[in-house]
Amino acid sequence: MTHQTHAKVMGHTKIKRVNGPNKNKTSHCRMSLVRRFNEFGVDGGPAALSLRPKFDIFSKHMSTNTGLEVPEVEIKYLVAAAIAMKGIGGLLFIFGSTLGAYLLLLHQVIVTPILYDFYNYDVDKREFTQLFVKFTQNLALFGALLFFIGMKNSSAEANT
Repeated sequence: MTHQTHAKVMGHTKIKRVNGPNKNKTSHCRMSLVRRFNEFGVDGGPAALSLRPKFDIFSKHMSTNTGLEVPEVEIKYLVAAAIAMKGIGGLLFIFGSTLGAYLLLLHQVIVTPILYDFYNYDVDKREFTQLFVKFTQNLALFGALLFFIGMKNSSAEANT
């Protein structure tokens, strides 16, 4: 049995087809994780290929502006660590763990300036706007995680 669900998103109606009563987001999520695992391969997959130039530019900026050398890292390990931090941190965060929030904070601190490198583009370029919006969204997530940690710490102190 197939039915349709309608959702109003930013003035547009989206139609989502759902096959049968047992189709849910869990199976889609599992398939996505399996696909990403299979794409990872021996070299880190497409994520590593797109991350390499951004990481090189970030390393160059860090060394010229701060004098600190970023150690040479194989990108596939960086991608694997980012996936692990985000996955484990997200699961722990769902269950209210501050450790999960700290893992997600660490992920944000490492990934945000590398992936959303708006500072490498002219203000007039389209890429600047897109990357700047994503960068500021990640800053908002960072602030929300800090707020969560603060609330957990203040409630723990109030209970003692």
